[in-house]
Amino acid sequence: MLKGKTAVIGVTGSIAAYKIPDLVRMLKKQNCNVEVLMTKNACNFIHPITFESLTGNKCLVDTFDRNFQYSVEHVALAKKADVLMIAPASANVIGKIASGIADDMLTTTVLACKCKRMVSPAMNHNMYHDPIVQHNLDKLRRFGYEIIEPATGMLANGDMGDGRMPEPEELYEYIIRQIAFEKDLVGKKVLVTAGSTRESIDPVRFITNHSSGKMGIAIAKAAMLRGAEVTLVAGHTDVPLPPFVNNISVVSAEDMYNAVSQLSKEQDIIIKAAAVADYTPITTADSKLKKSEGEMFIELKRTKDILKYLGENKRPGQFICGFSMETDNVIENSSKKLYSKNCDMICANSLRTEGAGFGTDTNVITLITREGAEELPKMTKEMAAHRILDKITGK
Repeated sequence: MLKGKTAVIGVTGSIAAYKIPDLVRMLKKQNCNVEVLMTKNACNFIHPITFESLTGNKCLVDTFDRNFQYSVEHVALAKKADVLMIAPASANVIGKIASGIADDMLTTTVLACKCKRMVSPAMNHNMYHDPIVQHNLDKLRRFGYEIIEPATGMLANGDMGDGRMPEPEELYEYIIRQIAFEKDLVGKKVLVTAGSTRESIDPVRFITNHSSGKMGIAIAKAAMLRGAEVTLVAGHTDVPLPPFVNNISVVSAEDMYNAVSQLSKEQDIIIKAAAVADYTPITTADSKLKKSEGEMFIELKRTKDILKYLGENKRPGQFICGFSMETDNVIENSSKKLYSKNCDMICANSLRTEGAGFGTDTNVITLITREGAEELPKMTKEMAAHRILDKITGK
């Protein structure tokens, strides 16, 4: 995913430095070239050899180190960096950068960089909230630095509060968002639905389906990585909701219909990937649950058709994409839905196709538009999400 990309990681004097090898390892697994810079204080917490072993690159600390092929090293690194992250970022280094002080390899490289620069503060709760530190962070924000908000929890000295550096997995997501994909959806608003809805029968039981939400979540994340402003309306899902997305959780089909109808007019692209329960119990006083000899009889009514609403209320220039899960006549039935629901595209698949059912990590999709059908091979849902977005954007 990150082949050909260079991430520069700056490590400063904080106990949280011990977490950064995990971040480096995650980036290397994605074929990213990782360059690590350390302050002298950071070397008291972790040795540069650790990073050299993981990255295959010399870990630079001293601005005047002669043990590398000649170049003005901080300028060379600054030129090839696609993203720079200081993690952990001490109050000392934050203050230096905010004041334009460049007195070591890390600070000189940071000030020479033209790429996206991110800072992840890590320090004691009281130090983090000191007005001078907060002033320096605000100053960095004004100059285009992205400040990663610290986590809350137990700090190194046993205190509870914010000031903790986020876990490596979260820092990794910040880097992935920045450099993994071309930002071809910048300026676009994308609404995605995902997961299954639940229709209550009584306080214990409900009607639902087998949807895991994996496909919709993959689409929402892919759109976010490509620069879109993404809103995800999600029912029950088997996987976590994606970061950097406006996540709205719902329970019933009515909840999802209300959320989508309220948000739809502002969107440029709407992708309905949720498997909404088709029926909901009638719970009026005249339609009580009927029980007879151990059996339960429930009167049902159809839930509102979200895709039909979207098609009927589509504004000019808006792109509507629906999903169609079939057991027979996949292309024929899905093509009918394309026209009857006034969609621009239907992503169709069959429950009978291996690798395309509920709960899998793969999918086998046919993209159906008014111009025809394009059958995609079996692939991961993440790959399928990007192929769907490629089709929508005309790639």
